[in-house]
Amino acid sequence: MKVLVIGNGGREAAITWACRHHGHHVDSAASLPAEFDEHTRPDLVIVGPEAALVAGVADRCAAMHIPCFGPTASLAKLESSKGFTRMLAGRLGLPSPAYHLSSDAEEAIAWWREFGKPVVVKLDGLAAGKGVIVPEGPDLHAATEAAIRELVAQGPIVLEERLSGPECSLMALCDGTVARPLPVAQDHKRIGEGDTGANTGGMGAYAPAPIPYDPDDLTAMFIQPVIDFLMDEGAPYIGVLYAGLMLTPDGPKLLEYNCRFGDPEAQAVLPLRADDLAALALACCNGELGDRRINSQGAACTIVAAAAGYPAAVEAGAVIDFGDETTDALLFHAGTDGVEVTGGRVLAVTGLGANLAEARNHAYGRIATIQFDGMQVRRDIGWRAIGAGLSSYAAAGVDIDEGTRAVDQMKAAVERTHGAAVLKGVGSFGGVFSGAILKEMDEPLLVASTDGVGTKVELAARLGRYRGVGADIVNHCIDDVLVQGARPLFFLDYIASSKLDADQVAEVVTGMAEACEVAGCALLGGETAEMPGVYAPGAFDIAGTLVGAVDRAKLLPNAPLVAGDVLLGVASNGPHTNGYSLLRKLFEWLPMDAVPVGFDCTLGDALLKSHRNYVPVLGAAIDGGKVKALAHITGGGLPENLPRVLPDGINARIHLGSWPVPPLFQLVREVAVGMATHELYRTLNMGVGMVVVCAAGDLSEVQASITEQTWVIGELITAADAGRTVVLL
Repeated sequence: MKVLVIGNGGREAAITWACRHHGHHVDSAASLPAEFDEHTRPDLVIVGPEAALVAGVADRCAAMHIPCFGPTASLAKLESSKGFTRMLAGRLGLPSPAYHLSSDAEEAIAWWREFGKPVVVKLDGLAAGKGVIVPEGPDLHAATEAAIRELVAQGPIVLEERLSGPECSLMALCDGTVARPLPVAQDHKRIGEGDTGANTGGMGAYAPAPIPYDPDDLTAMFIQPVIDFLMDEGAPYIGVLYAGLMLTPDGPKLLEYNCRFGDPEAQAVLPLRADDLAALALACCNGELGDRRINSQGAACTIVAAAAGYPAAVEAGAVIDFGDETTDALLFHAGTDGVEVTGGRVLAVTGLGANLAEARNHAYGRIATIQFDGMQVRRDIGWRAIGAGLSSYAAAGVDIDEGTRAVDQMKAAVERTHGAAVLKGVGSFGGVFSGAILKEMDEPLLVASTDGVGTKVELAARLGRYRGVGADIVNHCIDDVLVQGARPLFFLDYIASSKLDADQVAEVVTGMAEACEVAGCALLGGETAEMPGVYAPGAFDIAGTLVGAVDRAKLLPNAPLVAGDVLLGVASNGPHTNGYSLLRKLFEWLPMDAVPVGFDCTLGDALLKSHRNYVPVLGAAIDGGKVKALAHITGGGLPENLPRVLPDGINARIHLGSWPVPPLFQLVREVAVGMATHELYRTLNMGVGMVVVCAAGDLSEVQASITEQTWVIGELITAADAGRTVVLL
């Protein structure tokens, strides 16, 4: 077949490759020639860029009786006018954000102020993927007004309700009657790692994206209704219909339609197809797609090499060293004349593999050999894929239920070792032992806790920052005995590694000593173990035991917990020491020095913040006698830790949204799109590190005695049975 591809960018290079891969003769042109002779007349025209469709290439092909894979100019309005798309989506009842179309800055600002929610500002017409501003910064009002004024000066705009969640690209081949999806892709629009910085035409993409939705279901929801509507209107849609979707907590919602293959999504998706693209495109032109399925295999990852200055003023002219060709990666030219840089997005490298990790390695291996002055490459393409594929903490390598089963199996054996002096053992935050050595107390009790830092030590080792995890283990144990009302007396540590490093050990122990000093606790002693073959090179582990004391009269809980009691949340300053197997998995491909949107520090800094010591925060409240109970929110989160202080027949009801979720946990919620809310909240503390239980009548007094802001996050309720559970609302 003789195929003519209209356009000369990276997307068109991928279309050309896909057609030639199946033996077709392919020519390309920036625009449709005015006429053809018998030697140059194509059997099929495939249109790449949106501007050509809006200009009526398909209409001209129809006049010349040449099959054209692409919609007419009137149908290309789906892409050329975002306002038209919004009105059509509303007419068809498609899940979409609220919106407002305007050509006047003051009128648009007035609508936004009345709307009262964050918005995204978009040019109504074509903008090469860059006519979008997401207002950000400490003064959101000023940023929004500035964005409105900036884009209104260029033409009509659409204000859209700002949604949260990952985006994905759903492209379907359409023959006027039916639509068949291609593998779902995910684009990376922002220039910076962690999806930060200016919007671009796309810095990379991967496919298939591991989203929790079936592509056929998404097609039935967002593509087929449009195809049916247009057919009923007597205007059959031929070509690619591309739905940009956001996967919100309330389900997928439509962001926009495009009337062509995405760029760089095409470079990732088209190499996956096992079918003949030209044959499928011709079948669409003839209305013969029918029930044919679009077959694909493997995975692909596309990385864009952009010019210096992009996406602003591009610095052209740099000479390109294309490096060495490989069989597991494809190279697509875009902003280049074959020798020098001529445009913003210069090249796209697509790695192929049996899975995304393999494809990603091949892509980055190939692009590492390419060089030109000022080359910009994101190091994190595909970073959201791991989180999107996780549905539970167990999927990240930690099974909470299995841990609970282990405790149940060992509980009896442990309790057989207890004498009359042990008042609290398995299941409480710390063991309680009656001792007469503390003469200041009427009836002194010893409270002990042993714990570790978990896989947070791997992250500390990777970044070479050890002092913080030393503080982690001390403060974790302090908080475990604090929930019994006890103050710490002394701490014992244990450090193990494959090969001892004096500097490393000194940093860890210094962190422990600093935390002990703040708490008025003695670092009494410890153990250092060198165990080659047990720990991987560079790996280490720490654990510790803390003993505290409390007068029996002040032991917590100090009063019966009843329905109506209030739950008061006290902020964490990060994940503390729990959930790191999940966190490390989620952010495996995001550089630790990246500063994601909303963060005031690097990702590494946010993850390595030390566990809080709550004695200075809660000491006065505990001494005031109005605190009934405390719950330390550690592994298992709110759903697993609150029941540890509840009596039978009493449940806890938690109101989600009653406290501000810190940016790190917001990002986790956004990336781990397939993770249910309950699973998320029993994996991480989500911004609440300690829960105070008090009577409703004592709430004001307890809050006044705490040295920082707290939040009423829920209350105790009567259970329907003898159980004790946490209900998340």
